[in-house]
Amino acid sequence: MRNPALILAGLLLVAAGTLSGAVQAANAVGQVTHLSGTLVAKRADGTTKLYSVKSEVQEGDTLSTERDTYARIKFADGGEVVLRPGSQLKVAAYSFKQDQPKADNIFLSILKGGMRAVTGLVGKRNRDAVTFGTVTATIGIRGTHFGALICQNDCGGIPTVSGKAPENGLHLDVAAGAIVVRNAAGEQVINAGQFGYVQNANILPAIVPPSEGVQVTMPSSISQNKSSGRGVGSSSDNECAVQ
Repeated sequence: MRNPALILAGLLLVAAGTLSGAVQAANAVGQVTHLSGTLVAKRADGTTKLYSVKSEVQEGDTLSTERDTYARIKFADGGEVVLRPGSQLKVAAYSFKQDQPKADNIFLSILKGGMRAVTGLVGKRNRDAVTFGTVTATIGIRGTHFGALICQNDCGGIPTVSGKAPENGLHLDVAAGAIVVRNAAGEQVINAGQFGYVQNANILPAIVPPSEGVQVTMPSSISQNKSSGRGVGSSSDNECAVQ
């Protein structure tokens, strides 16, 4: 006859595993849809994990792309982000429920490198609930497709109109909609077709001419869908195509 205590212990382990899986699924806020190399996630509990295509992104994750790696993430509200090589993005907060707009809250922190982003449903119905943070400024959105690049003596290979390496600081370009860039010195609205630059947290964000602007570009294999679906930078959405 089997020991009842052992049976009970086994059932408790199964239940714990099921609960753990449910909690992990509940914490998923997005998914990796395209990946060209190594993507590492440091989770809120301090553990690290290698992500692959179809890996679930969780609130609290810090995503890091290694050399030659581009990664595209689609979030639960339909918004998308494409990370450049050598970039870090933290999903600091992500709250989205289809039927509860008042609970919307998305905060993504760009710690290093560059990205392009297209905002999803939250950005359309509650634009003040979506914020991107950087060391020099915060970025609010207005139904937006934009690029952001942080240079910290590490942008030598980024192409520019002048041929010179981009200056240190935050570089921005807007393909659709608008962004509002704020820091301790004030704020600046940057509209579609314009470029922005923030030297540091104490200097007012500025619009710069196209000859001085830096556009964040991505390989078409990452930015565009192979099928007929919408891509990050799809011209059918009145957005500039990403090269």
